[in-house]
Amino acid sequence: MDSYQPIYDAVRSRISGFDGHGLSDRIAHQFDISHQAEIVKSEFLNVAYEQQRPSVLFRPELSLDGNQWCALYGTNLQEGIAGFGDTPAKAMLDFDKNFNGFNTKKA
Repeated sequence: MDSYQPIYDAVRSRISGFDGHGLSDRIAHQFDISHQAEIVKSEFLNVAYEQQRPSVLFRPELSLDGNQWCALYGTNLQEGIAGFGDTPAKAMLDFDKNFNGFNTKKA
C-alpha cells in the first residue's frame, strides 16, 4: 500500500484543476491517433509505389553520357531501354517513363 500513495499523489497533481469533461477531453486528445495513422498509411503507400518503379525493380546501369546521366537497362541503347537526365534521379524518372512506353508499344 505504501507504493501506491506516491503514484496516487502524482496522478492527482496532474489532473487537479480539471473538471470531469476537461479531463476526458484531454485524455481523448492524447489517445487520438487517427491523424498519425493516416500519415503512416500515406507514407506506406508512397513507399509501396516507389518500390514498384521499373528503375527500382530492374536497376538499370547509371553512367554519365556527355553532360547527362544515362540509366540503361540492356547491352546498348539500340536494344535496351534508357533514360536521360541532368541528375541521376531525373535519368531514373525518364527511364521509368520510357520503360512504361516500351511496354505499351510491345502489347
